Amino acid sequence: MRDIRLLDESETRARMGELAEVLADCVAGGASIGFMAPYGPADALPFWGVVAAAVGEGATLLFAAERAGRIVGTVQVGIRQMPNQPHRADVKKLLVMESERGRGLARALMTAAEAEAARHGKTLLVLDTATGSPAETVYERLGWQRAGVIPDYALYPDGRFCATTFFYKKIGAKR
Repeated sequence: MRDIRLLDESETRARMGELAEVLADCVAGGASIGFMAPYGPADALPFWGVVAAAVGEGATLLFAAERAGRIVGTVQVGIRQMPNQPHRADVKKLLVMESERGRGLARALMTAAEAEAARHGKTLLVLDTATGSPAETVYERLGWQRAGVIPDYALYPDGRFCATTFFYKKIGAKR
């Protein structure tokens, strides 16, 4: 059974160990998500502390996918933008543990994130992902539009260069 929930700051802080395991699992699997190998759960705790603070400030929405009461996936939506971008939000760090992939968790997390962003008045979402990654297919199947690719934009955890594909999706009411 899976459950997708929006976490508040206190629950984010209380469950940082589980969140850290998800992030470390994705980095160990080679995901280009900002961190370099070796990277374990203890290394991920400071990152989740920053996310918890952003959740508490109302700058970020954090969704968690649970299976058997344990967090196995997450996605964030950065809803606080510059004054000339009140309609836009950034989708960040769609993470699903390797052992849980192929079960619809990424789709469920993204569906929840898009719906909540729309409830916050957002009409345009943007994100980036490693070019050639399975995530590209997920986003395309969910109706995201490819905006372009930047070569050598980031690094994989092992230090190799990684091209990045940028996507956008119009949601909610039109302005």
